[in-house]
Amino acid sequence: MNKLIILTGYMVYLALPATAQSSLQTVLQAVESNNPRLATERQFWETEALRVNIGLSLPNPTIQGEYLIGSPETAGDQIDVSALQAFDLPVAYRRRRELARVQSGRSVSAVAARRQEVLLEAELVCLQLTHQFGLTRYYTERRAALLSLQEDFRRRLDSGEGNILDVNKVGLQLLELRQGQQESERQIQQLRIQLTELNGGQSIVYQDTLYPTAPEIAGFEAVERAFEAADPERKTYEQQRLIAEKQLEVARLYRLPSFEVGYRYQGILGQRFNGLHAGVTLPLWEQKYRTETRQAQVLLADLELARFANAHYYEVRELYDRRDLLRQSLDEYR
Repeated sequence: MNKLIILTGYMVYLALPATAQSSLQTVLQAVESNNPRLATERQFWETEALRVNIGLSLPNPTIQGEYLIGSPETAGDQIDVSALQAFDLPVAYRRRRELARVQSGRSVSAVAARRQEVLLEAELVCLQLTHQFGLTRYYTERRAALLSLQEDFRRRLDSGEGNILDVNKVGLQLLELRQGQQESERQIQQLRIQLTELNGGQSIVYQDTLYPTAPEIAGFEAVERAFEAADPERKTYEQQRLIAEKQLEVARLYRLPSFEVGYRYQGILGQRFNGLHAGVTLPLWEQKYRTETRQAQVLLADLELARFANAHYYEVRELYDRRDLLRQSLDEYR
């Protein structure tokens, strides 16, 4: 889950002091603007916001006309014309508009979750680049030291004070360093390609050689509450439950009758008849089990939210404890 990966990301930060302005924030801002997954997610929910408004207005009016030729001729011809408009009670349209607003609100948490996922991926790629930059610097410094040592051993060997084993050992270490440096350069190239992909195919430069300073994290209960309040995935479950409640309210309205009014004209044998038309549709059989189904969906949404909250609590607890262990190990290495 996105929130758990973020906490893991905090755990692996090495608390080295930064002496230069970090370009990490610049990279994240660029990725947020250019990432195609984020653009697709935003467009999807913009489309969804329009879709949920379909059906909120009155149904289309119906205009019908008939021209009937009588037989025998003395029976005359008959003309029937009607214009009808169906509608529900006003409360039904109000409830449907409320449901549409709640459904449109899903876009906020969905886009936030996708944004968190993409930016975290970009941030982790940057941190891996920082790690590889550090390895490359180490290999360069170590190689210079080994070359100096190898030259010293060769001078001793030429003067008869050394032995070939020392020279060969340094040669093997240089070989291992060269292989490690080549692997590090390959990793840097792959990571830069990943960063370019995340940035929508646009090349972007990241050159930080120092890790961000590890943030100070409060006690577990405070951390857990902060995650609960900010977690877009939890907000999605809460939104789904609210949608289920609104759908139940709308389903109950299907027990109410719907109506039809209009104008009707009839002409036959030179006589004309016109006036108002009124009708009512009684919800006797078609809406059976609709309310029961929505009630079951509300119960399901409650259970899913409770399951998520329980799993979330213990996952954050585990990661929080793991962070303490990593912090202790880091202090020991220092």
